[in-house]
Amino acid sequence: MGNKTDNFFSKQQLRLNLMLWFRLSRFYNQSIRESNIHLKEWNLTGSQFDILAQIGTNERLSQQELADKLFVTKGNITQLISKMEKNGLVKREQEWKTKYLSLTDKGLTLYHQVVPLQEQFQAAQFESLNQQEKKVLLELLRKIQRNSPRSKE
Repeated sequence: MGNKTDNFFSKQQLRLNLMLWFRLSRFYNQSIRESNIHLKEWNLTGSQFDILAQIGTNERLSQQELADKLFVTKGNITQLISKMEKNGLVKREQEWKTKYLSLTDKGLTLYHQVVPLQEQFQAAQFESLNQQEKKVLLELLRKIQRNSPRSKE
């Protein structure tokens, strides 16, 4: 009899876990869509914004450092950087075997325009939560991330 109850509990637990995953996934996808719409005002994609923000924050990065910060391979960002370079936002400088990236004056101006507004836009998604709820949510998300199978590799 205990086996049937255990199976029922496992199914309930599985369902709850899946509902959490779906809700989190829907929130994330909705947030990305809304961010992309917001960033179109500056003719930027989400990925281009990430590059602009990282280079602008760090002033100068190697292409490898940027890839590491964005959790992608160096090859994945090459096309994006090339497009941003053509648009006059980013410049590359080769020093021996390393390519360094920095913002042009135009890129720096855009950085100062878009980053504060995008940060406000993203932060506004959590305004329906009070301070304590935000802290709890942040801690719960950290706990999930720390205990995910991939974080132990």
